Amino acid sequence: MQDAVGLRCTWDIPPPAGTQAKWVRLNVGGTVFLTTRQTLCREQKSFLCRLCQGEELQSDRDETGAYLIDRDPTYFGPILNFLRHGKLVLDKDMAEEGILEEAEFYNIGPLIRIIKDRMEEKDYTVTQHVYRVLQCQEEELTQMVSTMSDGWRFEQLVNIGSSYNYGNEDQTEFLCVVSKELYNSPNGLSSEPSHKAKNTEEDLEEEEQEVEEEAEAEAEAEEKGAANP
Repeated sequence: MQDAVGLRCTWDIPPPAGTQAKWVRLNVGGTVFLTTRQTLCREQKSFLCRLCQGEELQSDRDETGAYLIDRDPTYFGPILNFLRHGKLVLDKDMAEEGILEEAEFYNIGPLIRIIKDRMEEKDYTVTQHVYRVLQCQEEELTQMVSTMSDGWRFEQLVNIGSSYNYGNEDQTEFLCVVSKELYNSPNGLSSEPSHKAKNTEEDLEEEEQEVEEEAEAEAEAEEKGAANP
């Protein structure tokens, strides 16, 4: 089973003149690959393009006329397919580091960038969970859910009963347990698994402070109402 990874690369520059779709044999580490000059010249600055254009690269041929390339054939298949359709397709157990090493040898710029971006994204791994407990009233619960910052999610809601009466209604209070995943990045812990990490923790702190201020204001209003019946 194969997994498609990376981004599709569109070839905007046509192959150079004189590279018609003639078949070319490549003997890579003892494994023979059959492809066309047009495919090999998709990336014009690559080793493979220079090879089939007739440049002197000191590449011998085997008894069948195939170019001899002393590299690992395991990683050459995905590289050749990338030149064919512009998409990186790997077996799930194939190491991206090996593909990168071969892409750098063959000097295939678009493929090098795709693999490096993919590997950099994988550096953002979940290392720990952060939990917080917020206190709110029943009427504030819906607003808290709708304004919850990205990256935070509810884990548990605990009813702690009514602490006071407001008017003729009991004001039920809740404890909301929320969590957020922190990721390990080259620059330290981050709350987002990408370069566009958002400062969601500060947003949540501001929202929590606003809720607390509103609760205090309501409590003060109730005390004034009780003192002046």
